[in-house]
Parts: sequence; C-alpha cells; structure tokens
Amino acid sequence: MTNPRDTARPSRPFGRTLCAMITPFTGTGALDLDGARRLAAHLVAKGCDGLVLNGTTGESPTTTDAEKAELITAVREAVGDRAALVAGVGTADTRHTVELALAAEKAGADGVLVVSPYYSRPPQDALEAHFLEVADASGLPVMLYDIPGRTGTRIEPETLIRLAAHPRIVAVKDCSYDFLGTQKVLARTELAYYAGCDEHILALYAVGAAGCVSTVANVVPAEITAILDAFDAGDTARAAELQLRATPLIEAVMAAGLPGTVTSKALLTTLGLPSGPVRAPLRPAGREAADGLRAVYEEFAAG
Repeated sequence: MTNPRDTARPSRPFGRTLCAMITPFTGTGALDLDGARRLAAHLVAKGCDGLVLNGTTGESPTTTDAEKAELITAVREAVGDRAALVAGVGTADTRHTVELALAAEKAGADGVLVVSPYYSRPPQDALEAHFLEVADASGLPVMLYDIPGRTGTRIEPETLIRLAAHPRIVAVKDCSYDFLGTQKVLARTELAYYAGCDEHILALYAVGAAGCVSTVANVVPAEITAILDAFDAGDTARAAELQLRATPLIEAVMAAGLPGTVTSKALLTTLGLPSGPVRAPLRPAGREAADGLRAVYEEFAAG
C-alpha cells in the first residue's frame, strides 16, 4: 500500500507527537521538579518525541520566570536528546516575551512557542512586529501559537504567510478552528503545522501537518502516537478508527466544561503519575467530575 506521507511535507522541526505537558506541583503547590522529570521520561518512553513546557496547559500564567527556567533544565536532564523541548514564552508584553525566550535558550530549550499577545488584541501589523522581534531576539526556532478563542486575536493567514519568510519562524500550533485558512498557509509556505486541538490531529495530519501538540497525550501518549503511526504506515482506515475511538476521551478532557490542565491532572492523579494540584485561579476537578473522567478513561482503556 502506498504510504500517504511519501509525497507530503517532511519537515518536523520539533518532532511529530508533542505533548503539551502539565507542570507537576507538590501537595503544597510548589514546583515539583522530580515529578516533572518522571512525567517527562514517562511521556517520552510512551512515544512522545517532543514536549511543550510552560504552555497554558503547564499553567504558565501562574509560574514564575525562575520556575519556568528550572522546569526546562530539569526536563532536559530527564530526557536528554530523546525529545525536543519547546518552551512556551508568550505573554501580553513583547519585552517580557523576549526575556523569556532568552531564558529558555539559556536553560536548554530547542525552540519556543509564542502565542499572540492576549487581551490587548493588537492589529495584524503590530502582531507581526511582535513575532518578528521575538524571533530576532534569540537563536531558537519559533513555533507560533494561533488560538484566537483564548487570545482574542487571530493570526490571519496572510500574516502567517509573511512571517514564514523569517528563517527562525518555522512552525505553527494551530487552534484556529479555520481549516480553510490553515490549508491556505500550508499550500503557500513551508511552515510545519502542528494540530493543537486533539480532535483535529488526523484531519490536519492528512493534509500535510508535521504532527500534533496534544494535551490528551499527558494521559494516553501511546494512543495518540498510534493515530499518526497508522497513517504513516498507510493504514488510513485504522488511523481514522483510532481517532474516532479517542473522541469520548478527547471530549472529556478538552470539552467537558473544565480546562484541559484540570482534567489532565485529575486523570494523572488517578493513574498514579506526577501531577499535583492546580494553582489559583484554577480549581481542581470535583469528585463527580473526577469520577466521570475516570469512567471515560477506563472505557477507552478497555478498548
């Protein structure tokens, strides 16, 4: 059977199956570096060849700059060169974002994830200038993060096409929910696209994405990897079957009324993996929600 990836875009600057890793905390809410090392090693052993640290799933709004750097260093110690480390550095302040990018480079990150400045809703020319300033500031390759539902600002396709000319802007984490716009950029640039919405992993991969940045991979890294493995092997029917089978779990983790950080940590706790509490203003999943998550997971695990 012909491999559908044979004629597809080959560039995977940060790997293929990236997990948007939660940040483990101790019972008192302190940064749990040992837990982070153990979780990172587990995720890589189960198929993740990239980890996104200090993203919003990693509670970046409530971790300090020092904690962010410490986390990168600790995870690098744990996984070595077995996985690419992409550090979330995006803030609503260009100067602060540049500082975080430089700190991530010093701590050992392989790339940076830069979200659109949130709340202030800059126009496209200001948004473009923001990304260019960050890309110019360090030697690390940049993954842009397009998630207008959270930031209030879309990175418009034409803006992405212009930004693709920068040698260090190499990838996009796509949570735009604009599949047509995404395809326009894929068709006109060499940007490596990563599905940032777990329900879109296979759909985006099928039109040439490099892979995914998955929150659900915190819980089922091997199963997320299997979707891409099946497609790469030419078994598109099996890939579709695996994506659809994961739908109830994806919905429970990502679309059941609680943030993915909260749901992922609740499941990781029940699975005996490092997680810990969330930091305010987030609150942990209640007993009913946690029991519901566990039931969905168990049904999924039972096949």
